[in-house]
Amino acid sequence: MKKILVIDDEEWLREMIQLALRQRGYEVIEAPNGQEGIEKARKELPDLILCDINMEKVDGYLTLSALRNESPTAAIPFILMTGLANNDGMRHGMELGADDYLPKPFTTEALYAAVDARLKKAQTLRDEAERNLVHLRDNISLMMPHELRTPLNGILSNAEMLATSAATLKPDELAEICQEIFKSSQRLERLVENFLIYAQLELIAADPKNVNALRIGKTEQAAPLVKKLAVKQAAQANRPNDLIVEAADISVPMSEEYFSKVVNELVQNAFKFSESGSHVRVTLAGTFNGISLSVTDQGRGFSTEQIRRIGAYAQFDRRMQDQQGLGLGLAIAKRLVELHGGMLAIEGEKGAGATVIAKFPKTKPA
Repeated sequence: MKKILVIDDEEWLREMIQLALRQRGYEVIEAPNGQEGIEKARKELPDLILCDINMEKVDGYLTLSALRNESPTAAIPFILMTGLANNDGMRHGMELGADDYLPKPFTTEALYAAVDARLKKAQTLRDEAERNLVHLRDNISLMMPHELRTPLNGILSNAEMLATSAATLKPDELAEICQEIFKSSQRLERLVENFLIYAQLELIAADPKNVNALRIGKTEQAAPLVKKLAVKQAAQANRPNDLIVEAADISVPMSEEYFSKVVNELVQNAFKFSESGSHVRVTLAGTFNGISLSVTDQGRGFSTEQIRRIGAYAQFDRRMQDQQGLGLGLAIAKRLVELHGGMLAIEGEKGAGATVIAKFPKTKPA
């Protein structure tokens, strides 16, 4: 039985809604004001909230804002009820995270339609998340053993050589073997890290409450962070002179930890798939309706089919390029941007370089 919380300061309306919804088979709990409604939502965690806007002290907007800013209640479907519906009020409610509006007076049929639609949408999102988790599990079982074995073999074979031949090896040969072990260890560490991050993101995506909690983070001083990370990636690729950075002094609606991951993956990919001596340009800028982080290289680019296939575990031209890893880097960046209400786009064509653009909204999405 789905549980619905009704918040309204008019007792007769609460009773009417309660009777109508109980006839439909729902469990109904009530609150006569916004403050009590917030407390009941925290305690009861209903499947849906119906809330009047015009209430004294704590109105519907404040109630909605309070619940959207707390992880346990952030994803509960929320319908605002009002007798003074107007475009500005509706826009304000939607910006705060309202799922729907129910203008007063409303009929029982309109009430049923609004409630059923919101609950059905919430169930659809849960079902989709479950399918994504099943797909993730299947991919992990197929790809992980092979991908982990590649760098692990490099560690084992070189370590065995050290164990059996250390006494006869020259200092430069010892240094070379140790360097190979170190490089393989780094690849293995990145594989495991990306696997854990992607699995974590899929678990977050499976629960709307966690998605809303994820979106609370913000990077206030993004420009110096972008420059620092890009310079580090250029140095690791031994291409410091190929880097061009143009970063505006703006904030990004994503935590510094996750924004750093997006920057690192996009810049690392640009250096990995382009030749030394060609430029990699990193740009952070404000746009008309949001914020844009773009990374442009002059490398081999992507075909239309490859752009369409971008996702977890997709590796392009693996045999020809011999690139190790789960192919999760770009997928992680894409997933992070999408979970924060943005989108990741790729421009360019095969053999003519590529531009990867992460687009963020100016404000946190509902």
